Amino acid sequence: FDPTTSPLGELPLKQKRNLNGGSFREKTGALRKLLKKHAELVYLSAPHCVQEAGGEEAPEKENGNVDPKGWWFSDVQARSFSALQQCEESLGLDESVKAVREAVRIQGPFDGILGFSQGAAFVAMLCFLQEQKLEPEFSFRFAIFVAGFRSACEEHKRFYNSPLEIPSLHVFGLEDRVIPDSMSRELLLSFQDPQVLTHPGGHFVPAASAHRQTYQDFLNRF
Repeated sequence: FDPTTSPLGELPLKQKRNLNGGSFREKTGALRKLLKKHAELVYLSAPHCVQEAGGEEAPEKENGNVDPKGWWFSDVQARSFSALQQCEESLGLDESVKAVREAVRIQGPFDGILGFSQGAAFVAMLCFLQEQKLEPEFSFRFAIFVAGFRSACEEHKRFYNSPLEIPSLHVFGLEDRVIPDSMSRELLLSFQDPQVLTHPGGHFVPAASAHRQTYQDFLNRF
């Protein structure tokens, strides 16, 4: 997290479940360019090294991603994660919340927060903790979710008890094979008046000129 002099202040960015902060920064260069007059994107690596659960697509691994990171494990024994895995309990979420809390305390405050894939699911949990006043360090004014979803872990159901008031933008691909758009649509139910941006592609952060106006209109509200 870094201080910024941009008009909107800082936008801490939560990375995809199997990317570290550095590699995700490289993959979102187009987004940073698209939003450079509106926000500065600041990247945080998740604290846990994660192996993919068997059978889940992970095209980014094929592209040479190293040092994969995650926010929690859905398989406690294997220390792996799959968004589709049903589980009674998870492992590692408390450490991830602590990591964000410390980053905000030391380098915040930040105006907004953005998450991708498991990072987006994690951001929804952080928004719940903020609205329940369980994390005094958090003061996010908005949240952006790219390829987000609700956790399938039984112990995480508490995060979805009632719609959250924080303004939210939900971005997802209609051909996403990692997080199907139906899962992202389910997350919409956790927010009051969510704004939606869909694209015809797969599992990535869209940042084409066609998407610029939606991002800018949303950010200009703050």
